[in-house]
Parts: sequence; structure tokens; C-alpha cells
Amino acid sequence: MCSHQSSCPASDGNAPHVVVAHPEQGWNLLCNGAIVFDDTGELLPDGRIVAPHRVPVGRLAVAA
Repeated sequence: MCSHQSSCPASDGNAPHVVVAHPEQGWNLLCNGAIVFDDTGELLPDGRIVAPHRVPVGRLAVAA
């Protein structure tokens, strides 16, 4: 896995980047070993789960 040194360029210098993309399946593998899902959930390399970051319905914009 990447240790975010010169071998891992990122736009902000610290963020991991996508190394394997599967948009048709809804997930991406990052260089740090984490898997991120389209619903904003994550599976971390140590097995921990990050729940999706849901936006409350009241905050969603509706097109007229």
C-alpha cells in the first residue's frame, strides 16, 4: 500500500487517490487500501466500516 510519499501524487498532498475504479459496481479502491462506495460509505483496510454520509431530505434541492 501507499505511504503517500513521492510515489503517491495527490491534488492536496495528503489524500489517497483511486488506483482501481469500478463505477459500474459502485466502488473504488484507494492507494491506502480503503474501499469507498458511491453512497459515501467506506471499508477501511483494518476492517472498520464508515457509514454513508446521508444528507437529510429537508436539505435536498428540488428542481422546478
